[in-house]
Amino acid sequence: MRVLVVEDDAAVADGIIDSLTHANFESMLVGTGQGCLDAMSSFRPDIVLLDLGLPDIDGTDVCRAIRRDSQTPVIVVSARGDEIDRVVALEMGADDFVVKPFGMRELVARMRAVVRRTGSSEATTPTPAKRFGRLTIDPRAQRVTVGEVEVYLTPKEFELLAYLSGDPGAVFRRSEILHNVWDTNWYGTTKTLDTHIASIRKKLGDARWIESVRGVGFRFDVPT
Repeated sequence: MRVLVVEDDAAVADGIIDSLTHANFESMLVGTGQGCLDAMSSFRPDIVLLDLGLPDIDGTDVCRAIRRDSQTPVIVVSARGDEIDRVVALEMGADDFVVKPFGMRELVARMRAVVRRTGSSEATTPTPAKRFGRLTIDPRAQRVTVGEVEVYLTPKEFELLAYLSGDPGAVFRRSEILHNVWDTNWYGTTKTLDTHIASIRKKLGDARWIESVRGVGFRFDVPT
């Protein structure tokens, strides 16, 4: 696995690089947001470990810039652990959020979990596109269209929509969704789930695609 480490604190960066080397990962270190964006094309990482407090560009803006051109998994590694920081980073396209200080074994486990969830492995079997009325969800191309219009979803929004649409009409509990979409390592509040649902509804142009079931969770259905 090729890992791009974006960290301007030399002490933290050295510890991460040493641990990744010990775990037999190929890594590259940059200390600025612009350095990260340049390395995305030159180094072509399999995953990015991104600090938020960079000297030139805020990490959330870097994450958004990465997501415009790439589906490469991004894990934010930051001392800014407030819920709003987590939510903003996830909204900008991050796949996970690790708060400093952290254990390297946990970080490596999260990296592997994110790569499994995002289907970065070449062994992943392509899934055919699914059509629900005017809505088309294509997991292989990571594309969503409503009618003839393509809808841009962040990787996490796409994963959430694909999960709910896997069993149309079924009610998914909040805990079940968090476990399967954010994996068992997710310790945030369910407000993050609500934020993602609201964003998907807005982008699809009709809130009825995802119905709230009071006290339980959510259900995907085709609006009549």
